[in-house]
Amino acid sequence: MERILFGDNQFFAVNHISDEKSMAQSIRFKDDAAIIKTLDHAMDAGIQTFMCTTHDRIANICEVIRQQPEKYKDFKIYPCMPYAHKYANAVTELGIMGTIKQYVPGNFFGSLFKGGVAFLSKDFLSIMELLIDAEMKMFKGINTPVIFLQNVVTDLLLGLGMKDILVAFHDYVKKKYNAEAGFITMNMPALLNMLEEGGVKNPIICASINKVGFRMSGGKELYEETLRTRQFRAIAMQVLAGGAVSPKEAIEYVCGLPNIESILFGASSRTNINDTVYLIHKYDQVYTTTP
Repeated sequence: MERILFGDNQFFAVNHISDEKSMAQSIRFKDDAAIIKTLDHAMDAGIQTFMCTTHDRIANICEVIRQQPEKYKDFKIYPCMPYAHKYANAVTELGIMGTIKQYVPGNFFGSLFKGGVAFLSKDFLSIMELLIDAEMKMFKGINTPVIFLQNVVTDLLLGLGMKDILVAFHDYVKKKYNAEAGFITMNMPALLNMLEEGGVKNPIICASINKVGFRMSGGKELYEETLRTRQFRAIAMQVLAGGAVSPKEAIEYVCGLPNIESILFGASSRTNINDTVYLIHKYDQVYTTTP
């Protein structure tokens, strides 16, 4: 994985600081061209990986990328699924059965009516695979070397102790898409324990990692100890702690930690992208050369 990953929160009105900023971002990125322009700014700054949800509008972005293969030949996307709001909205509009019919491919719908709950219970893993395939359709022809399970599902499965489902996700994306599985979580130490128990070695885990312990279940000290003593590939997200930490202080802290393979951030402007990339390179150099 690359050291710096570019996220998509700013494109879809997700802002941990204020609703006012969320509204401003929603207006700013109402056109797909504005998203592409910002991705191009990220590429100009040396970032070649876009980590994004499977929001419906990402399909449009993927189409632009496919249409310009030379320009985006080194560009990678890390899909993060499922995009929960998409399904929640569909259930509101279409109902549960209508949502399944719209998003799940193949002959599943007819089989569901024939088998009912027994079918669901028997073929739960097959249903999961169908949903993954449905989410991945928009990324056809695009380099997707890591596919992530969103924290809304990861942490639900973690809380329910459903280790087999997490392992099945890991195994399926490797088999079907020749990709590595990544897991987004708000409880990095507990997830690592469960994945290791399931035989997943050196997993990719994306978690909130910041100086003030924002959304770090178990506490900052446990996270720091886990990073020092365990084998896995960590991606640090929410490093600004929802705005509680200045960019300089936040990046200095994260770059000083061991075992942080990648840093994920989102930004709306060329200036903020360039400033964040500069800080990461600056403090990487500091901690690389410090004895």
